[in-house]
Amino acid sequence: MTQDGSRTIAVNRRARHDYEVLESLEAGLVLTGSEIKSVRAGKVQIAEAYAQERRGELWLQNLHVSEWPGAGPWGQHDPRRPKKLLLRKEQIRRLGLLAAQQRLTMVPLKLYIKGHRAKVEIALVRGMRKYDRRDVIAKRDAEREMQRASRRRA
Repeated sequence: MTQDGSRTIAVNRRARHDYEVLESLEAGLVLTGSEIKSVRAGKVQIAEAYAQERRGELWLQNLHVSEWPGAGPWGQHDPRRPKKLLLRKEQIRRLGLLAAQQRLTMVPLKLYIKGHRAKVEIALVRGMRKYDRRDVIAKRDAEREMQRASRRRA
């Protein structure tokens, strides 16, 4: 639990490695009863998920929410069912236009519970090329070496 009352359920670490994050925002997530129970239990995988605009609505695809064993045969859900994201119309329109015009992708960075509601942090990202990733790794290593050297002197 953090100070603002949110509890992180899943983090998409691979997204920050594979993509350059341009902009991120918080969105609500529409879930069924058995889905929210699985989310609260941490039975979620967001590594392959992405968001897509369809007919003025934003949908989260490939978010895997495991079935809840206590739901019984009638209350089960499809683990890969598309989940609707809750944003304002102008936000959805702007994200959809940016994604289409600039060939960007929308991916979830983090899934968390805030208060009693499931929230997802959606980012507008651009794919990084292999040489870009190498540059980032080289810069990070150089900064670590500089910090080590400065600690040795002090």
